[in-house]
Amino acid sequence: MLSEKDYPEIYNNYVRLVPNGDIKEVLLKQREETVSLLSSISKETAGSAYAEEKWTVKEVIGHITDTERIMSERLLRFSRGDSTPLPGYNDEQYVREAEFNRFSMAELLESFSAVRGSTLALLKMLPGSAWEKEGTANNGRFTVRGLAAVIAGHELHHKRILKERYLASDS
Repeated sequence: MLSEKDYPEIYNNYVRLVPNGDIKEVLLKQREETVSLLSSISKETAGSAYAEEKWTVKEVIGHITDTERIMSERLLRFSRGDSTPLPGYNDEQYVREAEFNRFSMAELLESFSAVRGSTLALLKMLPGSAWEKEGTANNGRFTVRGLAAVIAGHELHHKRILKERYLASDS
């Protein structure tokens, strides 16, 4: 059972969005919903931001994917008993350096789907005892269970922003 001791308090806004149930099923369903939601948006919408200094839709998808890569690496390491404290990362720099706008939405969604598939494969292979293991990343304590919830919640947070601020008029 997930508790607030499974992740740093700063992630409460993400994790509270995650529905109850098997996290693997939640993540699988999210992948299907996100790809469905974004696969048919216009090129103009995909390359647009809702305000000055905000990311484009493409950059948001790239950010979700990069963050999942990082959280999954943390999850792998902690699940294997690696107690090395892991650093944080600068998401603004990652988005800037990646130049996500040069890719098509199809390419970005393929990358997102592949990363989510890798995360799901990792979670399916975890022994039961691994879910309780913990480690430190970005100066915060996480359990493996908490990291899985953060992955799901982070995507839900950004998907809500995409729906409310980017896609409301792209119907």
